[in-house]
Amino acid sequence: MLRTHWQPLAEVNRLRNEMDRLFGRYENGPARNVASVFPPLNMWEDDNHLYAEAELPGFEMDDVEIYVTGGNQLSIAGQRKQPEHEGGAWHRQERGFGTFRRTLELPSDVDSDGVAATFKNGVLTLTMPKSEDVKPRRIQVKAS
Repeated sequence: MLRTHWQPLAEVNRLRNEMDRLFGRYENGPARNVASVFPPLNMWEDDNHLYAEAELPGFEMDDVEIYVTGGNQLSIAGQRKQPEHEGGAWHRQERGFGTFRRTLELPSDVDSDGVAATFKNGVLTLTMPKSEDVKPRRIQVKAS
């Protein structure tokens, strides 16, 4: 007689993996991390500035608010309004609508008075000058 040993934990893991596959989420894949954060954001820096780009397709700039607080906190908030289609019925609605707020800690303090924002082709670009205290300075070494 053939014996099998029941492993409930293995069954739970198998079920979770099937559910993740069904809903398009993968433990180590990019979809799990990217899909849960809106708007997607890229950030980089040079010696004098921090830069951030956020994808905001379908937004008007009047629908977006940007704040830099505490020297190193960036907040982007906004609302995408749902389009109205009179006399029709939705068949598929995959684009999200409603309000969002995303706050993140910047890698260094910035001068909030000098922050500039541009919006082109659905991409918000922020240029944030670094605070004078965090800019790199060359130290002159004196010989004795």
